[in-house]
Amino acid sequence: MAELSYKSAGVDYESLDAFKRACQSAALSTRAALAEHQLAEPADVRGDSAYLLETESEFIAHVEEGLGTKNLIADAMASLTGQCFYRAMGIDTVATIVNDCVTCGALPFSVAMHAGVGDSSWFADQARAAALAEGFAEGCRQANAVWGGGETPALKGIIEPHAIVLAGSAVGRIKPKSRRILGNIQPGDAIIFVSSSGVQTNGLTLCRTLADRLPAGYRTPMADGREYGEALLDPSVIYVRLIADLAQAGFVPHYAVHVTGHGWRKLMRAIEPMVYRITDPGAAGPEVFRFIQSAGGLETREMYATFNMGVGFAVYVAPDDAERVLSIARSAGYTAWLAGTLVKEGQRKAVDIVPLGIQFESDTLQVR
Repeated sequence: MAELSYKSAGVDYESLDAFKRACQSAALSTRAALAEHQLAEPADVRGDSAYLLETESEFIAHVEEGLGTKNLIADAMASLTGQCFYRAMGIDTVATIVNDCVTCGALPFSVAMHAGVGDSSWFADQARAAALAEGFAEGCRQANAVWGGGETPALKGIIEPHAIVLAGSAVGRIKPKSRRILGNIQPGDAIIFVSSSGVQTNGLTLCRTLADRLPAGYRTPMADGREYGEALLDPSVIYVRLIADLAQAGFVPHYAVHVTGHGWRKLMRAIEPMVYRITDPGAAGPEVFRFIQSAGGLETREMYATFNMGVGFAVYVAPDDAERVLSIARSAGYTAWLAGTLVKEGQRKAVDIVPLGIQFESDTLQVR
């Protein structure tokens, strides 16, 4: 049996990231249009999670994101159990959008849904469609944003007749401008981790591949008594309140990261070369990660290169602010802890997970 990894499952970040960089290069030729709208593009914004537009008084953020293949697991589990999981899919779709938006300090105020289907009959299942709509609305409520609209194309011949592609966009605001999270990381900054609910929205293609290899598939019981498929469908945590509460208290992180694709490599997304020294990766995290590693025979390095491993968001703050930031995060209902420190080692850029002996150098994350 072939070794299991995200790449062997069909997701090759080397190819995906090369296309992203090509798009960023081509997009630069369009910037001249901003002047006609009395807007400007801040320096070094391309390659971050959110695109920013600058006006005289504020920044406007624009984000487009997609759920990925998580809803295929919801479909499979519905067939196996008779239950509908699309409320969680709605929350997940909003989460993947707005969690990217807040990484720059922008609070989302309008979210749109894109729901492309292979056949319009997908919406004939009224209970499923209603669950999706309610979940999307709940995600917007958690993000304190309005659901402003969307698009529901029927794309026969492109999407499978039974399938739906869930994605969307958000617009957010940073006002006053001083609340922008710039990426001005400094040696000695504290790394604060905020927990995830589980797999959330990345690595699901690998999870589906693993299910195909298990005799009981998604219904395989895990050590905590839950079924594998059930655990995969836990809705994502929305981190908007964290950034909103920090801003309200006068704290602007030096940088913030939504830990999604690329796993913990995403921790070094900021431009400045720095070593992200993790001395406390946290507790074991949700059981689903241990199950995936054991059942799939994955190396620990591959797990941290692919999954969030129980960490859905990270903020970097001045060391003197760490305890207060932790208190704000916990008061907002998040599980957060001091995970490590930023260290300057010349021009080296890397993530160093000290207790596990795992290091990711800068060449493993090429998103700019």
